[in-house]
Amino acid sequence: MWSLTTLLVTTLAFGSAISKTVNLPSNDTEWRYGFEVDYENNQFLLDGKPFRYVSGSFHYFRAPRQYWRDRLRKMRAAGLNAVSTYVEWSLHEPEPGQFNWAGDADLVNFLNIAQEEDLLVLLRPGPYICAERDLGGLPYWLLREVPNIKLRTKDADFVRYATLYLNQVLDKVEPLLRGNGGPVIMVQIENEYGSYNACDTEYTDMLKEVFVRKIGNKALLYTTDGNSASLLRCGFVPGAYATVDFGTASNVTNSFQIMRLYQPRGPLVNSEFYPGWLTHWGDIFQRVKTKAVTKTLREMLAVGASVNFYMFYGGTNFGFTSGANGGVNVYSPQLTSYDYDAPLTEAGDPTDKYFAIRDVIGLYLPLPNMSLPTVSPKGNYGPVLLEPVQKLLDSQSPFAVIRTTGHLPKTFEALSVNQGFVLYETELPSPFSDPAILRATTKDRALVYVDDRLCGTLSRMDKIFTLPLENPYGRHLGLLVENQGRLNFGNDIHEFKGISNVTLSGTKLTTWNMTGYTFSDVSSLRNMTTIHIESGTLYNGPVFLRGRFTISEQPLDTFLDTNGWGKGVAFVNGHNLGRYWPLAGPQITLYVPAPYLRTGENELIILELEYVSQTRKMKFQAVPNLG
Repeated sequence: MWSLTTLLVTTLAFGSAISKTVNLPSNDTEWRYGFEVDYENNQFLLDGKPFRYVSGSFHYFRAPRQYWRDRLRKMRAAGLNAVSTYVEWSLHEPEPGQFNWAGDADLVNFLNIAQEEDLLVLLRPGPYICAERDLGGLPYWLLREVPNIKLRTKDADFVRYATLYLNQVLDKVEPLLRGNGGPVIMVQIENEYGSYNACDTEYTDMLKEVFVRKIGNKALLYTTDGNSASLLRCGFVPGAYATVDFGTASNVTNSFQIMRLYQPRGPLVNSEFYPGWLTHWGDIFQRVKTKAVTKTLREMLAVGASVNFYMFYGGTNFGFTSGANGGVNVYSPQLTSYDYDAPLTEAGDPTDKYFAIRDVIGLYLPLPNMSLPTVSPKGNYGPVLLEPVQKLLDSQSPFAVIRTTGHLPKTFEALSVNQGFVLYETELPSPFSDPAILRATTKDRALVYVDDRLCGTLSRMDKIFTLPLENPYGRHLGLLVENQGRLNFGNDIHEFKGISNVTLSGTKLTTWNMTGYTFSDVSSLRNMTTIHIESGTLYNGPVFLRGRFTISEQPLDTFLDTNGWGKGVAFVNGHNLGRYWPLAGPQITLYVPAPYLRTGENELIILELEYVSQTRKMKFQAVPNLG
């Protein structure tokens, strides 16, 4: 049996660890950049000197690029000396061979800012990242290009696509590796692979070779898995440094004992220490008590461990980027907010947890001489009257990107509809039995229309897959299906969106018209005249509503209160804030960053799917409501 004494690694050597890059004289022949493991002394070596990191996760794709420096600086002020980030394949390669490295996808800029803010970097490029993102960060088009592809295995197609992506990433970051004087000290292979039943060691070995060819010894390769022997068995990659992850409910000594089964020498590492947790629609907002966080942190730092907080700053799943947990029989989509009850809130404000963590870090590492962050002012811009301007299902809808037919319904992926909605339409047979029962396998939520009038909802989340159709029966059936987020974790991530096995009283329905809708650009709604709709339940289909509001001074962060509405998507000045669903909760407000606003006139557009508030107003307020 191991003990804390056995696991103890002296902390004295780490007391002077500072991540700042320095320029030494060219005649200093002893100097070299690098990051490696001193196995004999169970420690890391940064540029040849003993080092341990206290890092925090912050995913650049969950905040506007204008806020990257602010969030990173606040992390450094908390005493952290490193930042950990995933790299999201679907963001950077939205379609095969079409790579995006600009704007909020400018990974190199993010890494440079991290170094300027005195932070080292733990890079986690996947190819799979989980992260509570749609399909775990894998691009949807993998399922379109090769429908029978075996994700996260040695499948030739998956390895080919993943290798092309990884080479792009690693070419970008190569100058920023620590061995080249950059901030990137560690690069993760795959992500918690032990939690995936494939257990394909040939695949992980193939990935390792891709990393080795690009990285060499200029950064340390590592893996991360849960704190059990069974998870490490499949997640361990020979030649990479094996680490574990666990939260406040786990025993520190026992967790590091598990790590020692596969990493008998070297520093102890918790690569994901959870100061908060994720939340699904319909849940109670998840929180982790500060005292539990600081107690576990103190225990880890006392035995010399390196620690990465997941998350230190969570941010937001803007647009349709949030994923879901579940599998065959359970489906739980995640919130738009990724606040995570983290030390920094969704709006980047420090919490009591932030300062308590900083106090503990200060017992083991030197705190930087920096001013401490405060809560930033927020905008209270009041109510905005929203007027209807466009019905989504109009035959001339500007958001219809594909119209096609088929004997059976096609999947979103086959239709090249990544995120959004597909309307499936067919004619009902006649006559049929009374009562008529509509049944469909639905992924994920379908508004059911008969003769263009809403008659009910099918829901994977609520396990509602049947619906009685009322007499008198109509002839035209429409099912507007919403992708609420692809599974991001577990063994069932290979799934397709849409409907299948559609029957009416046991008779299979065939001959379908299909219309796909996406919303990358809502500017066409700006000059449309208002139309008439009734408030309340939208029996005749979803509606876009538009409102305008004025900001007289420099814009501030604010929160859009959706209370009183049904379910939908909100856009501010063309920026997709994400899904809202106050009836399900717990999230009621959507975070609106100041960079999305402007001095003068601003525009709010919503796509409301189910219920229009009697007031037809949403308000911008200074405080969030996450339940």
